[in-house]
Amino acid sequence: MRAIMYRSFGDEPRVVEVDAPACPPRGAVIRVRATGLCRSDWHGWMGHDGTIALPHVPGHEFAGEIAELGTEVPESAGWAIGDRVTAPFICACGRCPECRSGNEQVCDAQSQPGFTHWGSFAEYVVVDEAALNLIRLPDALGFVEAASLGCRFATAYRAVVTRGRLHPGEQIAVHGCGGVGLSAIMIAVAAGVTVYGVDVSDGALQAATLLGAVPVRGGDGAAERVRQASGGGVDLSVDAFGSPETSFASVRSLRKRGRHVQIGLMLAENATAPMPMDAVIAGELEILGSHGMAAHEYPSMLGAVASGAFRPIELVGRTIALDEVPGALASMGHAGGAGSGMTVVEL
Repeated sequence: MRAIMYRSFGDEPRVVEVDAPACPPRGAVIRVRATGLCRSDWHGWMGHDGTIALPHVPGHEFAGEIAELGTEVPESAGWAIGDRVTAPFICACGRCPECRSGNEQVCDAQSQPGFTHWGSFAEYVVVDEAALNLIRLPDALGFVEAASLGCRFATAYRAVVTRGRLHPGEQIAVHGCGGVGLSAIMIAVAAGVTVYGVDVSDGALQAATLLGAVPVRGGDGAAERVRQASGGGVDLSVDAFGSPETSFASVRSLRKRGRHVQIGLMLAENATAPMPMDAVIAGELEILGSHGMAAHEYPSMLGAVASGAFRPIELVGRTIALDEVPGALASMGHAGGAGSGMTVVEL
């Protein structure tokens, strides 16, 4: 199969021909039809993720068709060759204490295509524990739109709805208006609340405005600008970019008893970024993490997409070919470098 591969961290990825993956007994091989390009892939390429073994094929937001099923996948799971599917970027084991409690998104023995094993910047990708992790796509949902749901839209959905507990009448700020940030804005606007989109990029602010957010210039003073615009601070604030500056500003944007949700990855030297703990204590603020979404939570989100309540296809800024991935991946190392919206690779 054709795949994007890098042999050392930070070196230019290349299109190569490699063997197609073998199918695990309890897993499945998926023929990739579309796959999203995410900043998490950039982090992996730069060596910020400790799970990656070299050489490596990245990619973790995908949609496609079942090409092969493992011999131990039960017929009762209802899967067949050719079924249109996606999967969470956290593939759960189904047996650990977290899985048994329904929290597969923090599975103790999770696998992640594009991180723990070769990913979806290729013609085929493996999904472990197919009976648990495969998600059937509605007929009306195209592969590009389904791939855009992958890591970013699903993560934003759970961060805003479940972890963030957004309520009618509240205000929310989203720091970083890339793929996951615009997803969070779309979800919050659909809930009928006031949304502030914060970014340093004119293009990103324009995209946030078109979705219905109030644009706020990022950078120095961003938190104070959010507080002024919202009349004293927002109820919920999300760092959708992942940097010491955006996470700090997100917390500082809150009113008393507000909730901060960290979506953007904080890795390498940013893993122990400072927090304004004086404000957290004095204002009884909540700091929450959000790490994807379990497969069993997808039906409500997919139902909303199928009904037209959300239109994630509007968040796709561009589609590219597999050969264009190396350049697009390199552009994700700085704010605004990948342009506004999501980039999806069509195969």
